[in-house]
Amino acid sequence: MCGIVGYTGEASATPILVEGLTRMEYRGYDSAGIAVCGDGQLRVKKSRGRLQVLSDLTHDGADLPGHLGIGHTRWATHGEPNDINAHPHVSQSGRIAVVHNGIIENYAELKAAPQGVRLPIRDGYGGGSPAAGLLLCRLRRHL
Repeated sequence: MCGIVGYTGEASATPILVEGLTRMEYRGYDSAGIAVCGDGQLRVKKSRGRLQVLSDLTHDGADLPGHLGIGHTRWATHGEPNDINAHPHVSQSGRIAVVHNGIIENYAELKAAPQGVRLPIRDGYGGGSPAAGLLLCRLRRHL
């Protein structure tokens, strides 16, 4: 089961996001990640394993300054539990982060779009994971 937590406000987002994800640990997960906006940048940290790994990666939030963010814990039902498949997924531009729960049922249809439409996973631009969430994030530019 996955968990999603978001924050926007005056406090530093990362510690609040990690705390929110910690409260959902009982649900089970195999990877976790956080995306935080601050200083005009979107910064993302994600990892396979327990939340402590993510907390260590962010130096308890110091590496992800900002006041707006989203966090996600993932239980892999499709795709390996690894750093690449962990959420958030980030757009090719690095400006959009996406998390989602559940399975994107029409992933194959989206991936097999008509030849006139360039999609990142079929065309290979942007590289990275075959995860359906990554497809969603990169499709955003076509909407």
